[in-house]
Parts: sequence; C-alpha cells; structure tokens
Amino acid sequence: MGRDVAEAFPEAQAVFQEADDVLGFSLSRLCFEGSDEDLSLTENTQPAILTTSTALFRVLERFGRIPDFVAGHSLGEYSAVVAAGALQFSDSVDLVRQRGQFMQEAVPVGEGSMAAVLGLGTSQVESVCQDASQGEVVSPANVNSPGQIVISGSRSAVERACLIAKERGARRTIVVPVSAPFHCALMKPAEERLAQVMRSVPFTDLRRPLVNNFGAERVTSAEAVREGLIRQVSAPVRWKEVIEVLWHQGVRTFVEVGPGKVLSRLIRQTISSAETVQIGSRAQLEAYV
Repeated sequence: MGRDVAEAFPEAQAVFQEADDVLGFSLSRLCFEGSDEDLSLTENTQPAILTTSTALFRVLERFGRIPDFVAGHSLGEYSAVVAAGALQFSDSVDLVRQRGQFMQEAVPVGEGSMAAVLGLGTSQVESVCQDASQGEVVSPANVNSPGQIVISGSRSAVERACLIAKERGARRTIVVPVSAPFHCALMKPAEERLAQVMRSVPFTDLRRPLVNNFGAERVTSAEAVREGLIRQVSAPVRWKEVIEVLWHQGVRTFVEVGPGKVLSRLIRQTISSAETVQIGSRAQLEAYV
C-alpha cells in the first residue's frame, strides 16, 4: 500500500518517513510488506491509511491539484483535515494511532460487530435496531448511500438486527470484517480518552472548507474541526448527507484520495451524475495530474 508512490515521488517518501519517525516503528514497512492480519488491526489500519492518503495528496499538491472542499469518511476525515491545513501530519498520525488503540480497547475483540444492511432506508434501519437491541447496543453507524446503512454494536444485537432486517425486506445483510464496533455508544470510552488527547493538540482554521461526519456541516474553524473529530467516534458517519451538502455547494467532481474505491461507488449511488476519480496508485496519479 503506497509503495509505488513512495518510490516514485520524494514528497510521498517524506510522508512515510515522517510517520516512521513519529511513531517510532516502521509504518512504511508495514504498509509496503505487512500481512493482511497485521494491517487489519485498527491501531495499524488507521495510521497506515492516513499516511498513504496524505502521501498521495502531497503529490497532487505538487502538481497544483488543490481541492475546493474536503471531506473524509470516518478515519478519512483526518486525511481531509490535514489536506485542509488544520492539523499537522505529524500530530495527525500520532492521534490516529492512539484513536485506533482507544477504539480497540473499548470493546474486547469478538464482543462487537458491524454489518451492512442493503435495501432499507434510514428510518427503517433505526426501527430494526430499536427492536433488536433488547437491552444491548445496536444502531446505525454509517449512513453511506440510499439503501446502504452499516449498523454497529454488541455482536448478538447486530445478529438479531440482521435477522429482523431480512424479515422486513432488506435485500441483503453483510457482516463487515472489523476488529471493533465503530461509531456506536460502545465507543464512548474511546471518545472520552481521545478528547483528552485531542484538546492538547494544536489545530488551526482551515484553508478550505470541510464538510464533517458528525453534523454533515460545512466547517472552517479550528474548534469546529476538533469537536467534530471527537464526536464522530461514537456518532454515525452521515456520508450520504455529506455528499448531498457538497453537491449543493456546487461540487461536481469528487476525487477519492487513498487506497480503494469504495467511496466513489457510494457517491455515485447517492448522486448518479457525479463524476468520480480514484487516486490510489502511481498509475492513477500520473494519469490525473
């Protein structure tokens, strides 16, 4: 992940080197050579994706590809905030490493779960979760696009919700392979720990607006960015609304910077006429710039 870009562009290599220096271990080796098992641990996944995304963005900057707005899905909001100039990369990579640790430690491995529910609307999924909870936690975690909502919570409650969703007409439910149940009330202890760290990290006002996860709002101030990053730990990611807000602001081309192309698909599901571009490799970078 990111190896071809780091080898081709000194700006990208410098980002990986900075991450290694800040974290005190070779994150670059983990990204370039690590096993799927190691990379799937959220305390590794989060800094790895942030670093790769930032390395790609630095190359785009070099070629004058500067966005009018930024946004990011969950962890991706940190990459967006770095791209907007509100947070130094060195601070961000340390923050997300701790964020991953706090999230992992909030719920023992195996006790939480997440699942995608396809074919039901937000209010229907909320009703499913309410009926499935039975004193446990389960709630919408990612409102990704029309008809795709990810739920999160206690494993048994998520399993009950999947069964109820199918009974109520869901086209399909898919268990999401994650190491913790993100963006639900079980993450409150992680949110509180992260808030203590976050309040000691310097933020500045953004050079370009962010549409955030927590409120699906256009924000530009340092404090609004900080508060949104804290609150999104246990709150749902309102990605469908984020894309709709950006569209109403006049955005027509969405450039997905980082490994994968999941967000581009969700954007087109939300707004079929949106143009999407994926930048996750050297070849894609060179074709775009």
